[in-house]
Amino acid sequence: MVKRQFPNPVELAKLMKFKAPELNGKKRRLDSALTIYDLKDIAKRRTPKAAYDYTDGSAEGEISLSRARQAFEDIEFHPSILRDASNVSTTTQILGGTSAMPFGIAPTGFTRLMQTEGEIAGAGAAAAAGIPFTLSTLGTTSIEDVKAANPNGRNWFQLYVMREREISYGLVERAAAAGYDTLMFTVDTPVAGARLRDKRNGFSIPPQLTAGTILNAIPRPWWWFDFLTTPPLEFASLATTGGTVGELLDSAMDPSINYDDLKIIRAMWPGKIVIKGVQNLEDSKRLADLGVDGILLSNHGGRQLDRAPIPFHLLPEVAREVGNDVEVMVDTGIMNGADVVASMALGAKFTLIGRAYLYGLMAGGREGVDRTIEILSDQIVRTMKLLEVTSIEELEPKHVTQLQRLAPRAVAPSAAAAVPAKRAAPRKAAASTPAATKAVTKKAATKTAAKK
Repeated sequence: MVKRQFPNPVELAKLMKFKAPELNGKKRRLDSALTIYDLKDIAKRRTPKAAYDYTDGSAEGEISLSRARQAFEDIEFHPSILRDASNVSTTTQILGGTSAMPFGIAPTGFTRLMQTEGEIAGAGAAAAAGIPFTLSTLGTTSIEDVKAANPNGRNWFQLYVMREREISYGLVERAAAAGYDTLMFTVDTPVAGARLRDKRNGFSIPPQLTAGTILNAIPRPWWWFDFLTTPPLEFASLATTGGTVGELLDSAMDPSINYDDLKIIRAMWPGKIVIKGVQNLEDSKRLADLGVDGILLSNHGGRQLDRAPIPFHLLPEVAREVGNDVEVMVDTGIMNGADVVASMALGAKFTLIGRAYLYGLMAGGREGVDRTIEILSDQIVRTMKLLEVTSIEELEPKHVTQLQRLAPRAVAPSAAAAVPAKRAAPRKAAASTPAATKAVTKKAATKTAAKK
């Protein structure tokens, strides 16, 4: 029998400790966000539909983005044991400099559309965290103003080679004059992808007031107040080139871009050059042979070619083949610090976050970006400690297995015979490690035995 007694008021008082209420609404909602998906939910509540969908959406059926995110979930970590993981260092070297974390902020266009602080919030948060910030050609803050917001940190510039080449050349010269240390030469945008959410929303820059946008704005007056009481939304680095927004967008995409353009831009640029949008091993090898400083495995966040290769799946083979000659980076789909850790273990030298940063921006401006970086940083440190590694350099392929969900279908014998000898048949995907292969074989054998 359990002995019962009347509650002791003194002991009861010790249990009745209430947390002081947080009166600052922004801090309260940001503190409640424990994951990037929490920030995403807050962002959706606080941002008009057209602006939110521009950020959250991708091309056509949005399959590329969905697959990229799923790929990060389809992994298995392999921790060590009985190793002292009291102190963990997340510092890493990338492109000739230091980053306090193994991730930086990716280039994003129209950023002040999401929240009026835009790139200034991103650059300031990156400076405070000691990580690189990348400004887009289609950014809404100028090259010079971003430098002013992050005067002592690492600023990178993402370049579209535009139809009017002189515009791009001018941007390269301005970025170099402002002290940016890395140029991201973008190669995956010969034409714009079909972003259907934007078409359905009648998306435009600047946003147009219609009956639909007015109704959607009623529960979000703060966004419209910020939008209407701050400088006009424009492509800050392209404002002097003339033309409408539509004309500038059209001129930014050029299907004639080629290796000669890369040669010209590379000759102009005094710092490090990274090729952004690489999506196969063959191109990775060619770029490594050309001696570029880095390649970014990316499918543009799923915003260009739908059903494009998954960058995280490309990573192990590309890192193994060219990782000693060129710095391999990866983006698309990163929503957790564990995604970053897995990427570094499989050979990436660095990672970039795009939407994760914008969700934080929409959720709370500069403080929201700070919260994004804080969440990812905490997750990285915790994952490393649970793996019992103490530095980024200690992360190795043995720490991660990529589980197989999608694999090419085997070519039927009759079809294989018809394939010309000079064309290699598709390679059959294999499990990432022998251990994983044995596990799959054992599982199949168990099922067969059960049927018998």
